[in-house]
Amino acid sequence: MAHYGIQAAVTAKTLSKRSPQVEKAVVDWVYETIGEPVPEGSFEDVLRDGVALCKLINKLKPGAVDKIATGGSGYVLMENINKFIKAAQDYGVAHDQLFRTVDLYEKKNIPEVTGGIIAVARIVSGKADYTGPQLDKWVFANN
Repeated sequence: MAHYGIQAAVTAKTLSKRSPQVEKAVVDWVYETIGEPVPEGSFEDVLRDGVALCKLINKLKPGAVDKIATGGSGYVLMENINKFIKAAQDYGVAHDQLFRTVDLYEKKNIPEVTGGIIAVARIVSGKADYTGPQLDKWVFANN
């Protein structure tokens, strides 16, 4: 689909903020933290259903998400993302550091998604009782 005018400018600006290296580091951190192999696919595709994100926040704060939907309609899967966002706020991530559900599910603003997950990693890296994998410090510096 071709974009024109302001939509083309917005799309180009959003794409220019993406970093494949940072996205890979973030996805690797998520899956290493939850103890699962990284599935094949793009950053947004492996995270789109919100399952890994819910597992992540449950690993960091057990019981943060009560029920994770592993299949179903788009609405059901978007609810996973909503639960992750709410639990991340409860964990200490500021609302303005997170993303909106549509940013991930509809692949609208992937740099915001990346930044939101990095914000979670930043919070966890400051917790004295956390002994799990750490996201590389260079990722924090570049975001």
